[in-house]
Amino acid sequence: MKNTKYVFVTGGVTSSLGKGIIAASLAKLLQERGYSVTIQKLDPYINIDPGTLNPYEHGECYVTDDGAETDLDLGHYERFLNIPTSQANNVTTGRIYQSVIDKERKGEFLGKTVQVIPHITDEIKERIQILGNTGEFDIVITEIGGTVGDIESLPYVESVRQLLWELGHENAIVIHLTLVPYLAAAGELKTKPTQHSVKMLMQSGVSPDILVCRTEHEISDSIKEKLALFCNVKKEDVIESIDAETIYDVPNLMLDEGLDVVVLKKLQLPIDKQPKLLVWNQFLTKFKNPKHTVEIGLIGKYVELKDAYKSITEAFIHAGAQNQIKVNINWIHSEDLTVTNVPRKLKNLNGILVAPGFGGRGIEGKIEAVRYARENKIPFFGICLGMQMAVIEFSRNVLGLKDANSIEMDEETSNPVINLMEEQKSVVNYGGTMRLGAWDCKLAKDSKVYSIYNKELISERHRHRYEFNNDYLEQVENAGMISTGKNPKTDLVEVIEIPSHPWFVGVQYHPEYKSTVLNPHPLFVDFVKASLEHSLS
Repeated sequence: MKNTKYVFVTGGVTSSLGKGIIAASLAKLLQERGYSVTIQKLDPYINIDPGTLNPYEHGECYVTDDGAETDLDLGHYERFLNIPTSQANNVTTGRIYQSVIDKERKGEFLGKTVQVIPHITDEIKERIQILGNTGEFDIVITEIGGTVGDIESLPYVESVRQLLWELGHENAIVIHLTLVPYLAAAGELKTKPTQHSVKMLMQSGVSPDILVCRTEHEISDSIKEKLALFCNVKKEDVIESIDAETIYDVPNLMLDEGLDVVVLKKLQLPIDKQPKLLVWNQFLTKFKNPKHTVEIGLIGKYVELKDAYKSITEAFIHAGAQNQIKVNINWIHSEDLTVTNVPRKLKNLNGILVAPGFGGRGIEGKIEAVRYARENKIPFFGICLGMQMAVIEFSRNVLGLKDANSIEMDEETSNPVINLMEEQKSVVNYGGTMRLGAWDCKLAKDSKVYSIYNKELISERHRHRYEFNNDYLEQVENAGMISTGKNPKTDLVEVIEIPSHPWFVGVQYHPEYKSTVLNPHPLFVDFVKASLEHSLS
């Protein structure tokens, strides 16, 4: 059994400093040094998971193979480490309290008064150590959401304090990510916010072992010395994290700063293998030296918040680098699209992706975008709701079923080409009840998708309630839209394509969730390539 070591990442001063990217970058460096590493996220909100949150609230909801609806940071973990995460990698306050209350109802606390300490903190400690106790990992990195001082985060910080004491200082350390702002009027960097943040953390009984300082300007030795003196750390434990051109530069920046070496020394682990980041830097070189540029329209309902489509934008970065093509994403709100303005708004695009989503808002704009792509032979990629919109558009404008729709948008439609899944009809609770996680799909051998994946059986992640209505399959196929991928167990349609079109593919699943730096998703790679061919034609 491995003696698993723990690294806790906390944040101070402000949110959105990039704890997830720092955690993922550190994990990447440790992985390159030969250690098996995983990362988990502790989210302080009381929702059980982000599955019921509006994308405007929290960005995209990321789905794991085992069907967990999780924070989008887990996407970063997978993209950096190239290993899948699971239910155990994301813990929320809602899940913690639900578990403790369930135990109380069953009488497991033997009549004791149930309190934050020890009952809630014990549950948190247990969840933190689930991954470590598997024996699969040398190091577990735990990112604590929010900022130090938040009321919601207090039980997590207290749990970390207890674990540091229980595990011993050579087995568990704390990295505190904080902001060193630059005051233009004074022309200098200010350390006081970091000092206050560390002081607040120490008031909770936790002293950081390493400070990672987010900054827009280089931090001088004198500032590092000042921070070290006031925050009870050594100067070499003060790590600069300067603003980067791209998140994929951060592992190299952390390598230069020696973050991984400091961590390994504190955990008393051997520092043998030097991180080479060979494949990683090949990716970066290709990404930064494109030979061509394509304009791809992302037609969505939440485009005001780019994080709502985080995995899609990152998949385009991976696919673009693979092809040495710079992908310029044109963010187009589907509510702004009408029959009359679509030609003007979409005319300069080399490819069109109609994005996932829920609800009826902006639907007609998505349908018009599909129509424009289909009729003008522009490469089209529909994901989840985007695939369903492609079926509706085809049914209306090719089959002539003018009221064709999804039951989700119109319960009274006489042509429900997209229908509610049978097992969903009795569902009352919305949280965690969709078709979620990895499902198999069998591809037709004479199809475009088969030539792209180059295999017959694939596994992809899902997150939806509604499906293609097989009652319309024969009619749709006879008119030229073919089902080229099906779930082998349920016979549900997973992939549609139009063979007479240069590149027209809709998928019911979410391929973007599985795209990583080392393994760009083949559908995105081929779509970007097809978009370039269209731009050159």
